[in-house]
Amino acid sequence: MFMEGISLGISFLVMLLISPKGIKLLHQLKFGQEVREDGPNSHLKKQGTPTMGGILFLIAISVACLPFAGTYPHILPAYLLGMGFGVVGFIDDYLKVVKHQSEGFNPRQKMLCQTIISILYISYIFYSKEYSGAFRIPFFGKEAYSVGLVLFFPISLFIITATDTGANFTDGIDGLCSSVTAVIVFFLLLKNHLGTGDMAPLMGAVLGGLLGFLCFNAYPAKVFMGDTGSLALGGFVVAMAIQEEIALFIPIFAFIYFVEVLSVILQVSYFKWSHGKRIFKMAPIHHHFELLGWSETKVVTIFTIITILLCFFCFMIL
Repeated sequence: MFMEGISLGISFLVMLLISPKGIKLLHQLKFGQEVREDGPNSHLKKQGTPTMGGILFLIAISVACLPFAGTYPHILPAYLLGMGFGVVGFIDDYLKVVKHQSEGFNPRQKMLCQTIISILYISYIFYSKEYSGAFRIPFFGKEAYSVGLVLFFPISLFIITATDTGANFTDGIDGLCSSVTAVIVFFLLLKNHLGTGDMAPLMGAVLGGLLGFLCFNAYPAKVFMGDTGSLALGGFVVAMAIQEEIALFIPIFAFIYFVEVLSVILQVSYFKWSHGKRIFKMAPIHHHFELLGWSETKVVTIFTIITILLCFFCFMIL
């Protein structure tokens, strides 16, 4: 665990060093959070809290892992996918927060950019001799199955899009996305360590950056990660899973991502089908539990515990 520990420590310390001044700068630039008017009343006090804090842990991750890229070349595809999505998220945040465009990035433009980045990543993984382009299937043993070009591209693209969207939807409560993702990355780090260890610096850096960010993002949050952070995290997680050949396990170990996306799909679909009725009090589902009376810290605690249990379950079956 030596290399994971080095990159984790560097990333964590960089976060602690740059965050106080970084948060102050975000305040000065007036990069304040816009709170949904139809959201929980308890969120109204968050209005103006600095967002786009994902920039801070992306800096920490870069400082901690890039010096090892020459020795660990496998980290670069995953790093670039996460950073690419982070750039898309930054543009979206900038348009919403600074330019006050309610929708931010045009949804079609946003999806097009993410699709292009995803296809470039998938193409590199599939055609590179260093990667198998295969998937392990849950409960079907340790063998990874190569599915060929025709299936690998659409399956990978769907998984990347779904995972990134899930991470994005999970970012809605102080510390929720950071806590859940930190557990997921720790699980992936252990999986990689017991295998080749070829992604150790990136996994350690992402975990360290998240732990450092949680020092300022835990309730009551002094800063939010914004789409800059959540989209980048989704990219890091899904790339790590693909390169570890366990992308099909994501609905299990990243169940919270999965259920957040599913709750939105069900809510919107049922609302249209029933002409105005709702399944949940509010979607994504973490807001539903808030409106049932759960505190933010309770939601984060329960969702994190669920993630820990499911990651442990995945670790056992792997």
